[in-house]
Amino acid sequence: MAPKGKGKKPAGGGDDGVGAKLKSAQSLKLRHILCEKHSKHTEALEELKKGTAFNVVAEKYSEDKARNGGSLGWMQRTGMIGAFQDNAFDIPVSTCAQPNYKVIKSSHGYHIVMVEDRK
Repeated sequence: MAPKGKGKKPAGGGDDGVGAKLKSAQSLKLRHILCEKHSKHTEALEELKKGTAFNVVAEKYSEDKARNGGSLGWMQRTGMIGAFQDNAFDIPVSTCAQPNYKVIKSSHGYHIVMVEDRK
C-alpha cells in the first residue's frame, strides 16, 4: 500500500527522491531523530537502512522527543530556524515503516528528519 500524503514518490529510505518537485506547504507534520554526536547519528542511520521503523529508531537513539517516536507534530514554516527550515520542506511525505529522510546538521547536532504530512 502506498503511503498517504501529498506530493511524494514511493518511500525508499535515505535521501532518494529528495529534491523532487513538491507542492508548496506552510506547515509539516515532522518526526526527527536528534543525535549530538556523529557516531550516534551514524548508528541510527544504519538501523534505518536495515529497515527498522523510524519511530523505533527514534525511541532508541534520539536525544529529543524519544518517548513520542521522534514526533514533533505540526510545525509552521515560520516556526523553524536556519538549516532545519531550509531543508525540511524539500523532504517528500513518507511513513515510519518506509521513511524518506534527510540529515540536517544544526547547532543542536544531527537531525534525521522525515515528513509525515504537508499542508
